[in-house]
Amino acid sequence: MEEILKSIEFIEDIRQQAKVRHKLLDVIVIVLFAKLANADDWEEMEAFAECHEEFLKQYIDLENGIPSHDTLQRVMGNINPRHMQKLYEKWNALLSTAEGEKLKKIICIDGKTMRGNGNRNQKPSHIVSAWSDEDGFCLGQKSVKEKSNEITAIPQLLDAVNVKGNVITIDAMGTQRVIAEKIRAKSADYVLAVKENQKNLHVEISEYFEDGEFLKEIKNGAGYKKTQEKSHSRIETREYYQSDKIKWMEEKSRWKGLKSIGMVCKTMTEGEKTVTEKRYYISSLPLDIDLFSRAVRQHWSVEIMHWHLDVTFKEDANTTQDKTAAQNLNIINKWSLSILKLLQIGNRKLSMRKKRFYISMKAEKYLEQIIKL
Repeated sequence: MEEILKSIEFIEDIRQQAKVRHKLLDVIVIVLFAKLANADDWEEMEAFAECHEEFLKQYIDLENGIPSHDTLQRVMGNINPRHMQKLYEKWNALLSTAEGEKLKKIICIDGKTMRGNGNRNQKPSHIVSAWSDEDGFCLGQKSVKEKSNEITAIPQLLDAVNVKGNVITIDAMGTQRVIAEKIRAKSADYVLAVKENQKNLHVEISEYFEDGEFLKEIKNGAGYKKTQEKSHSRIETREYYQSDKIKWMEEKSRWKGLKSIGMVCKTMTEGEKTVTEKRYYISSLPLDIDLFSRAVRQHWSVEIMHWHLDVTFKEDANTTQDKTAAQNLNIINKWSLSILKLLQIGNRKLSMRKKRFYISMKAEKYLEQIIKL
């Protein structure tokens, strides 16, 4: 963390230097530390800094005192998000210990709308993220004007992130031929969800997996896996099917590197009530049911990350209208998640939300611990 703090001093400051009263380093450190210590909006960040001014002065100058909440927001709106992302990526690189790792990483790509960022004059920002559950951090992100722009943003995000040798998972909106081609061009594999937005593909795959003889053959081979979990009074059973016998598919030639298709049948039983849902996939992976099932299951980790942004950091309730400031805050929230994941508080297993609460109660103790990570 100390190395990261030193790196902040090299971020380009576009402000008129004659009018600058608070350094970029001061503002970024206040926002990051305040976020970790349970502050959700700009006013709370200012209050955090006022309450812990002497502690902060161990790491930043604060020559002109504590910046106001308006100043914090305005300065964060003047920082190019690329610089904030590079800081976050440097943190990720310093933590990464993936050398010699045998398992392929699953990189999940998905978008999230920052609902509090919109008003009658502007649509809320939509952030497309590449999330690695194994590493516990966001590898990169791209801001777009609305959800429908994800299709054009994903190839740009793939160009910005090193995905070579890994498996990319994307929901049905991103199941596009140009995206599959881009993934293969980047020497990565894909597992892409298929819904009715790709009608012909969906019909071919769903009809294949409706054939009882084919399912029986898959179950007796190497392309089947079953898991069962019990949560409270509900039992969830997942059956994973994968087949590489796809020469019959009319759509096969249209999808770069397509080697297998898959289905997940999830059955939820609670008392006498049973609900079953089926989901379909195309993949460049050869027959490997363990890797296929891991890719499908881990895609939900990006949804969990989005859930944390909303619940742990109350992102949707934040009404920051400046889109650059909002995007930088989104990066800091994700950065904070990866820090909180590493932080050990006592011997108990605590949620991210409770860790933030503990930090707020003894900020100096736990932030000092974080700085030494």
